[in-house]
Amino acid sequence: MPSPVIGRLAAMPARERPDLLAEAVGDALAEHPGVDVFVAEIDPGLADTAEFCQAYDVALDESANCVVVAGKRGGEQRIAACMVLATTRADVNNVVKRRLDVRKASFLSMDDAVARTGMEYGGITPLGLPQDWPILVDPAVAALPYAVIGSGLRRSKLVIPGAQLAAWPGAEVVDGLGRPVTG
Repeated sequence: MPSPVIGRLAAMPARERPDLLAEAVGDALAEHPGVDVFVAEIDPGLADTAEFCQAYDVALDESANCVVVAGKRGGEQRIAACMVLATTRADVNNVVKRRLDVRKASFLSMDDAVARTGMEYGGITPLGLPQDWPILVDPAVAALPYAVIGSGLRRSKLVIPGAQLAAWPGAEVVDGLGRPVTG
């Protein structure tokens, strides 16, 4: 499959550049050889969504963010990764809380997210996460021809068809997950 062109990203098959992938991401891709994933090297100082999109001419509605959310039920911590468009925010207080079946859900702390994923903060991606974490995908992300997501590292981005992201093991499309950002 030819490398997709999104903005000014120079994407290539991810398996050809394992140096641009977090170890867990590279391992996950090795386990799923049929998935078409591409990687593009970027300036790590521009990894945050708004700066990245502006610098690389990638539309915010082509970029998806992965946020890690946790809650407790009966003393057990429950964690999920949420994939939403950069133009939206995950509905943590309603949709995610109900899906995790917890009383209160909140973002996992930066230190905890980095320690549990083995990925860099600002680069966390659903590919390579612990297998017992559900991956909640907003329908708008699943519908993208290609979604630009983290690679596990701040110095690169992955490009993956939205349908393949939605079909990733542990992923489920969840209506209402992404809510528009309001003033």
